Amino acid sequence: MKIYISADMEGITGVTHWDEVEHEKPSSFSQFQERMSKEVAAACLGANDAGANEIWVKDAHYSGRNIMAEILPKNTKLIRGWSGHPYSMVQEIDDSFDALIMIGYHSRASSNTNPLAHTMSSSKLDKVLINEQAASEFFLHGNIASMYKIPLVFLSGDAGICDEVKKVSPNTTVHATMVGIGDSTISIHPEESRITIQKKVRDSLSGNLKKCIWKHPKFFKLQVRFVKQQYAYKASHYPGVSLIDPKTVYFKVSNYDDIMKFFLFNV
Repeated sequence: MKIYISADMEGITGVTHWDEVEHEKPSSFSQFQERMSKEVAAACLGANDAGANEIWVKDAHYSGRNIMAEILPKNTKLIRGWSGHPYSMVQEIDDSFDALIMIGYHSRASSNTNPLAHTMSSSKLDKVLINEQAASEFFLHGNIASMYKIPLVFLSGDAGICDEVKKVSPNTTVHATMVGIGDSTISIHPEESRITIQKKVRDSLSGNLKKCIWKHPKFFKLQVRFVKQQYAYKASHYPGVSLIDPKTVYFKVSNYDDIMKFFLFNV
């Protein structure tokens, strides 16, 4: 099996404050950088337990240079940094992969289930809707997998994103690392989280993968509400985009690649 793992950080066990996910704050960041690396490694070990022979990992948080490669198994390829490809957090994914796994994902913008909840940019975007459904980074990138008929078999992250996953993709296995309450979190023990990730990844890859493939829609209606009206005005000049109120733009397409290109050039 060839497995793709996309790893974010705001849904890693215990992450609560922006200082813990920004490398400019090393006194707080280093602890959670290691924790992120170990949770990704646990997912890799679970994939290997299920018979994976090739694992690609995308470091999909902030700089894209967070995961400590020496912690990962030897049969992994690590994608660091950002190439500028519109697939962003699942850069290089294609139909050669047998399954997608998401580690450390978090709740969407304008939700109250993670102190660091956002979608793509906490400074620019207030809310994203796709086909009238509030969209998280899980939903944005999961639609890329569905386009290639790749099953999304497992996701770890805060309880809010896990709830969203089960509504969108009920056969996807989830692991809640913590619960967000206001500006706080209640998390499980990091070691327990790693043990659970490894076991659930192994089990999810040992079952019927096809049941985790989403039905890909024939068209996509995107609404993006920006934090500032200036951002919306600028985005309204992107081909095919219209301004529907001072902070919100609308975009309808049949090719999902065009949705991701919108985010590449406007966020």
